[in-house]
Formats: sequence, C-alpha cells, structure tokens
Amino acid sequence: MKIAVTGKGGVGKTTLSAVLSYLFAADGRKVIAVDADPDENLAQALGVSPEERDKIKPIAEMSALIEERTGAKTGSMGGVFRLNPRVDDLPEGFGYKINGITLLIMGKPKGASTGCYCPENVFLKRLLKHLVAERDDVIVVDMEAGIEHLTRGTAESVDAFIVVVEPGQRSIQTAGVVKEMAKGLGVKHVFVVANKVRSETDVLFIQGQIKDINILGALSFNQEVVDADIRGVAPFQQGSSIMQEVSVIKKKLEESLK
Repeated sequence: MKIAVTGKGGVGKTTLSAVLSYLFAADGRKVIAVDADPDENLAQALGVSPEERDKIKPIAEMSALIEERTGAKTGSMGGVFRLNPRVDDLPEGFGYKINGITLLIMGKPKGASTGCYCPENVFLKRLLKHLVAERDDVIVVDMEAGIEHLTRGTAESVDAFIVVVEPGQRSIQTAGVVKEMAKGLGVKHVFVVANKVRSETDVLFIQGQIKDINILGALSFNQEVVDADIRGVAPFQQGSSIMQEVSVIKKKLEESLK
C-alpha cells in the first residue's frame, strides 16, 4: 500500500502519517515512512529523540552520495548527469529504524525550487519513484500542502492521497486543489480526513463543504496530541484515543482500496 498524506500546514498530517505508519508496522508489515515536507517533523512524531534526530542527515544533503550516483556536483543547474541513479539501497543503508518503521527524511535542495533541474532534485524524485512504484513495502509519505513535485509516473503508482483538513475554508480549499492535481496526475483515490474536530457541528460543516471527496473519518481535537508535541514524543506514546480513531480510518482505507 502506497499512501501520500497532504494538507495545509498545521492541520495534523504529520500526526496522521506517524500513527498510520505505527499501526501498519504493528500489523507486521514492512513500513517505510518518508518525510517529504521541508518542515521535517515526522521523526519527532515517530518518537525519535531530539538527540537522535540531529544525527539523521536528510537525503538532499548527502552531497557526496548524490554526486557519486548522478555524476554531478550538488548545486549545479542543468548540465549532464544521470537521470536514473541507483537508489534501491537507500532505505536499508540510510534509513533510521524505529518501532519496526524505516524513516527516510528527504530534505530540500538548498536555494532550489521543487521543479529545478539539478542533481539533488532528480535524485529525490528518483528515490520517491522507486519507493512508490518499485517496492512491496507499505509506504507512507508525509508531503507538503501541494503535490507539484510528484511526477506523473510516480503519482500513478500511489494507491491513495489522503488530504487532512480542519474546520475552516482555507484548509478545505486546499483539499479541492489537491484533488484536481491528483486527477491530472492519474491518481485514482483521493480521501479526506477531518482533524481537530470539536463537535458534530464541525463534522457536518466539513461534510457540507466537501461533497465530491470521500471522507475516511474524523479525528477529535485531542489535548493528548498537543501534550505529546510539547513533550517532543510520539502521539501514540501519549494516549490511546488517537490510536483508536486512526485505527478506524486505517480499516476504512484498507476496505476502500480492496
């Protein structure tokens, strides 16, 4: 199963990505969690300590490796370099292992946009395509609000996009934008998860605004998750309610993709 989780900044997509990864790993599945968001918060959400997190080097910053695999120095624009570098050994060789999950932090090419024609970006896109299209593991990608940096060949291999929204027009607008992007890239399944829901009124509001995207479920506004963020620990280490709610969402996701 290959899942990409996206949404406007601050809506809780990293929390959902982390708990889904944890639950899939608890099922005995081989899970690779990919932090493709420049904010790079997935490590903390998976329970990696700040000390250990500082030791994890984002793939985009592995200059020597990228130069070796692409044949070009990082930071160079254009030029000639390999467009299909070897990346299949990265999860096992460079991934951080925790709770049965392999974490890969993608990082971002310094001073370059996601669409730049530079060795770092080509390398990251090749790695993402390998993970999504060429492996049998469960892949959970914590993404930016947009999905522009996905190529069509990669996006077509994603089983589902999950857009996390909260009660509010801007968050819901992002869901519509992602749905159109996903449609243009050939993604067959786009779902919504409502987060930070405080009442049935919030759920009804989101349901009323999103009429053409399937809603997998809702996550309550949860002080335990807030406390986990303050303490710098994984949300599933702080309390059980988030686990129960995400378990329901996971089950519905699996049923929808049968």
